[in-house]
Amino acid sequence: MNIIIYTVVILLIFYFLLKFISNISSKKISKGLRFLMIIGFIFLAVLFAIGGKFLLTLPLTLASLALLKLKGLSIFQLISLFRLIQTLRRSGRFSFNQAHRKSFSDLSVSESYKILNLDEKKKLTKEDINKAYLKIQKKIHPDVSPETARLSSIVNEARDVLMNEVK
Repeated sequence: MNIIIYTVVILLIFYFLLKFISNISSKKISKGLRFLMIIGFIFLAVLFAIGGKFLLTLPLTLASLALLKLKGLSIFQLISLFRLIQTLRRSGRFSFNQAHRKSFSDLSVSESYKILNLDEKKKLTKEDINKAYLKIQKKIHPDVSPETARLSSIVNEARDVLMNEVK
């Protein structure tokens, strides 16, 4: 019943809006649109000035992944790869810049869970770990793209850490 009421209200609003616009001259409409565009661009400029670092992180990372020549990946695979890279960057184990690389010789168990996109609270079997490992390795294996050899070795180490933990 609510959907019918909402539909009628929306249609009435739409009707009165169209009736109002039809009575306005085209000069007033163009001036109003121009004013709205200016206000919108000012709003976007302020938004990007304040939160640009966070808003542009995903698109720039996806663009940099495209530069790595990762072919045939869907947007969902790219987002999961983005999450993997962000987890590694936060822990200091991955950087696109060669000078800022750190060693990744000892991963913690919680980092391994994050790298393999697994839930720490669940009781995992070796099969679960291998499924998550294979899912990621299909995307970043060095045979797919030679530039991802370092990521692949980190994922290998994360699997090894979790396999030793499950024993």
